[in-house]
Amino acid sequence: MSHAALASAIAAATGRGFEAARATAVGGGCINRGLVLEGRDGRRFFAKLNDARHAEMFAAEAEGLRELEAAATIRVPRAITHGVAGAEAYLVLEWLPLGGMGSGAELGRRLAALHRVSGHSHGWRRDNTIGATPQHNAPNSDWVAFFREHRLGFQLRLARERQAPGDLIDLGERLLADMHVFFAAHRPTPSLLHGDLWGGNYGYADGEPVLFDPAVYFGDREADLAMTELFGGFPADFRAAYREAWPLDAGYATRRTLYNLYHVLNHFNLFGGGYAGQARAMMAGLLAETR
Repeated sequence: MSHAALASAIAAATGRGFEAARATAVGGGCINRGLVLEGRDGRRFFAKLNDARHAEMFAAEAEGLRELEAAATIRVPRAITHGVAGAEAYLVLEWLPLGGMGSGAELGRRLAALHRVSGHSHGWRRDNTIGATPQHNAPNSDWVAFFREHRLGFQLRLARERQAPGDLIDLGERLLADMHVFFAAHRPTPSLLHGDLWGGNYGYADGEPVLFDPAVYFGDREADLAMTELFGGFPADFRAAYREAWPLDAGYATRRTLYNLYHVLNHFNLFGGGYAGQARAMMAGLLAETR
């Protein structure tokens, strides 16, 4: 889409004229194009662009950012506007000077505060996406039922459609049937989650922790924490500060694998390759815990 069209959308959303003097292409994540627009008045905005069929994905991301912002626990980029212009969907966000170092401990404390924000049920008021994959969030007061149906079960159905190895599907179905074992003494409250908390989705702006690119829903806080350990990128003082603010029980060490299986299966469904073997090993290990 044209820079003029984006500038017009920004002006309409902010109630203040905006004329783009410079547009710089930047990274927009795995599936989007990114653009920094700088106005003649010095204001800057970050825009994500994709084809028009991704309009709902951007709408859900904007609403998720507003949910996190309303929690007033950790900084996120403010959602300015989103929509469709011609053949392209767009999401315009507050530009933040991300970069440099910050306190991992402060990030841990603020994430714990975010997780203290609770909902009436697990799920969310709308569906969204995890990467490019639909993420269904129909509310359910039963966390195990929610995670079985809308997280692992959904990814297994997608894996079957991708013609995943039969033993992977068999292991997954056995795990779904036995999943309640991991929650015999664990009844999580519905915590507000970022939902896609890998090392590429946080940073620091002027030293202050910032979260972005969320896949928001209410669920077990351990699901967020588990993902921080899946690909690395989070410092030890982050984990220590979180646990000091809100300790974890011993069962987390096993449930961490269960929660990360969701993301590994999603990576298999998106990219294929060695993720099938990783998922198979995770399932086998979890099933061994149920014996």
